[in-house]
Amino acid sequence: MDFDFTPYFEKYEKLVTVSDAAFNRVKDAHADCVTCTAGCADCCHAVFDLTLIEALYINHRYHQKFQEAEKTELEERANRADRQIAKIKRWAHQELMAGKPEAEILAELARERVRCPLLNTQELCDLYDNRPLTCRFYGIPTAIGGAGRTCGKSGFKEGERYPTVNLDSIHARLQEISAELVRDLKSRFVGLADMLVPLSTALVTAYDDIYLGLKEAPPEEPPPKRRRSRRP
Repeated sequence: MDFDFTPYFEKYEKLVTVSDAAFNRVKDAHADCVTCTAGCADCCHAVFDLTLIEALYINHRYHQKFQEAEKTELEERANRADRQIAKIKRWAHQELMAGKPEAEILAELARERVRCPLLNTQELCDLYDNRPLTCRFYGIPTAIGGAGRTCGKSGFKEGERYPTVNLDSIHARLQEISAELVRDLKSRFVGLADMLVPLSTALVTAYDDIYLGLKEAPPEEPPPKRRRSRRP
């Protein structure tokens, strides 16, 4: 692929820098409440999706870091996680179609646990320096759609006021970068910028010209016809 993703990755990295600074400000102000430490992998079991730009960036860093032999085991773990997440999402869709309030479904989804394929046997992230933004904010108070959340292992107390990161604004910026990328790609898939996928899917996806809508997939060849054996 001839397209240069560097300018879009740089915009994403700037957002990472801003996000890390926001986390550190809260951590410095409330050091007794932020209990994040190496080996605590509570956030590595959360169910969440990535925007297009983040999926592309993490996929790129993943292929940069790991050799083919290492990828085999990681992708097996990613496929297992994908199957679990697919079941959870089917359940959520069925509940929504049955009339269950979306807020209740989201609350239940927040309690779902799926082990991240990047979490190794030492309970450490194999791609920690390039982990998603959702992971970077885990451990401090955040808000999505006006609803506040924080890690259950932290020392932040319910009902008290703390600095809170508005994740809606973070997601909006990720969406903007994704939309700019798709516009400049001139993809034939107009809805590509709205794509959301789990990290496990991002790791195993081949983001090639066909996937990104720059080329059409070649037509599938029909299966060969079976010859009928003639009875003597």
